[in-house]
Amino acid sequence: MTVYHQSSIFNGLHMGCRSLCSQVDDDEQSSDEVDDLENGFSDPRIQAASILVGRSYDVPNGEELASEPELMEDNLAETCRNDLDASEIDMGTSGEDSQKKRGFTELFEIIVGAPRRSMGSALNKWVEEGNNLDRPLAASILSNLRKRRMYGKALEYSEWLEGRNVYDFTEQDYASQLNLIARIHGLWKAEKYVETIPESLKGVVVHHSLLAIYVADLNLEKAEALFKTMRDLVQPITVAACNQMIVLYKRRNKRKIADILLLMENENVKPSLLTYKLLIDSKGNANDIIGMEQLVNNMKAEGLQPDLGVRAVLARHYVSQGLNDKAEAVLEEIEGSDLKTSRTGRKTLLSLHASLGNAEGVGRIWRECELNPKVDECMVAIEAWGKLGKIEEAEAVFEKMLHSWQKLSSRQYSTLLKVYANHKLVNKGKEHVRRMVERGCWIGPLAWDALVKLFIESGELEKADSILQKAAEMKGMKPRFNSYMMIMGQYARRGDVHNTEKLFHRMRQKGYTGRLKPFEVLIQAYINSETPAYGFWERMKAENIYPTKSFAEQLALADAFGKKATKDLLD
Repeated sequence: MTVYHQSSIFNGLHMGCRSLCSQVDDDEQSSDEVDDLENGFSDPRIQAASILVGRSYDVPNGEELASEPELMEDNLAETCRNDLDASEIDMGTSGEDSQKKRGFTELFEIIVGAPRRSMGSALNKWVEEGNNLDRPLAASILSNLRKRRMYGKALEYSEWLEGRNVYDFTEQDYASQLNLIARIHGLWKAEKYVETIPESLKGVVVHHSLLAIYVADLNLEKAEALFKTMRDLVQPITVAACNQMIVLYKRRNKRKIADILLLMENENVKPSLLTYKLLIDSKGNANDIIGMEQLVNNMKAEGLQPDLGVRAVLARHYVSQGLNDKAEAVLEEIEGSDLKTSRTGRKTLLSLHASLGNAEGVGRIWRECELNPKVDECMVAIEAWGKLGKIEEAEAVFEKMLHSWQKLSSRQYSTLLKVYANHKLVNKGKEHVRRMVERGCWIGPLAWDALVKLFIESGELEKADSILQKAAEMKGMKPRFNSYMMIMGQYARRGDVHNTEKLFHRMRQKGYTGRLKPFEVLIQAYINSETPAYGFWERMKAENIYPTKSFAEQLALADAFGKKATKDLLD
């Protein structure tokens, strides 16, 4: 293996590593890095109706709660028919090619169209009719289900494959199923499943999958323990595992990123393109544009060229720093490459043009998408038009979605609802929610988050608080972190310590612990009310949280109120 000395990436990183690590990201910041690694684990979905309308639906008896992206499953099979990818199937002659493609399409439609918990009988019947289900076909079906975020269907299908012994499960198969279990049933069920995997197949791949689950859960203690186990199993540790820990430390403890970089250097682990992307993003978050560009130069010197993801990160930070000329140059690079013709490329361009305030650019890219639109492209287009304040254009894209797909998910409805909330269009937002309910749409965490913002923007803080509390009380519901923070922030500005503490406690009940941001908002409530904040250090230490310099200054300010109160009492 090649040894990478200080002249490579580590030289450029260590020089500014401490300043990089001292920066603290917003806990609810968009995390492209998580998507790169494990495509995210969403909060459980629920079936609910609008509190505004006063109607409610119960979760069907015996129905497993699934992740919100799985709502896309509610679309019928024909929704996906024109967007299937059978390329993973090992084709033979041209006749076999056609036959296998027909078998792929037929089997996929059976799986998508099968009612929940009845897929197994439908698949058994298909096989008993003489149809052949080999590993390439089975893998291609599973891949297509995952691409469409049909995780519930994918898990039921994978469990059927394992139970029927269609083929011998490999470690990769177990790792894939572990990932799906975590998405649908959560961490505890995933850990229980690991115990059932044969010891001979419980290797590096399974450990990688479990590490991704811990990272997505922001579970620092378990992730670090597993990472240590993986270091004992494999020498040197893989770059993929190091990338996972960088993602985790970017969110939980930036100071420890330097430890991972030093470990990589000592064990001669070559950084990947994703490693560079994560570190470039950290430099950008620290407003270190020079350091960010130096990392790009280091990357190129190592023979790695910026891909779409790296370019998007660069452009985003250029925009945030007002360096529009540099951002536009990056967009020209993207549009000048074949990336423009890819779905990911088009979505990236829509978002970046909107950030630059370039309505002409958004319109140009959307016209290309419109020729054969996909759901995710429509959602990004709605967000882009909303960012530009083009409400009618955003609504037109949503109407196109309604006419193109028979049933939309809560996630897709929430995209336009968020636009209404951002522009304080309360009446339009309420009408949009009623429309969701009338169409039988399940309302999930993203919709509740938009509703909370909608009422905050309209000055109805207590109503927003009531909505969030009722949503949180529903079975299986876990509102988004951002939903709590929005309401907490409003109470803190008022100096309302009582209600800020109540929100803080409710967040902890839902598992949002070990984060600095809630403490930062809470201390502001004490400062604004000129109330002493007793025992704050102890509360933070109990969650293994360490204050930044700016937070320590805020805490000292709150402590001064306690000293003043004591002095007044003595006087």
